[in-house]
Amino acid sequence: MRSRKLFTRILTTAALTAITAFTVGSHSAVAADKHDHAPKHGGVVTEVNHMDIELVVKADAVQLYLRDHGKAMKLDGASAKVTLLAGTAKSEAALTPAGDRLEAKGTFKSAPGTKAVAVISLPGKAPVTARFSYK
Repeated sequence: MRSRKLFTRILTTAALTAITAFTVGSHSAVAADKHDHAPKHGGVVTEVNHMDIELVVKADAVQLYLRDHGKAMKLDGASAKVTLLAGTAKSEAALTPAGDRLEAKGTFKSAPGTKAVAVISLPGKAPVTARFSYK
């Protein structure tokens, strides 16, 4: 009887130790994956496939900034097409690498309520579609 209680106590302790180790490991993995999703360039951010994509619309340019887990992505060979819908006005722009961003120059309008769709092509990866809404 005594050995049975001892065996049960050992099993319970082992199970609790395993659960604690798993829980602590899970929390540290989640904590390590956290990063800031806030806009870094004054635009609107959406997350797609662990990528933060920030759309910045200026009067003379449309820009996309891409971050992977908080770090700027290399844009060699990347391209994008952005469609802006501002009220009844629709405009499209083809973006190419320009330093740390994809960019198109031209005349663009954005106001509260503007919606945008970006299709981003990265070398060796399937195209990514991102949707944005200016509030």
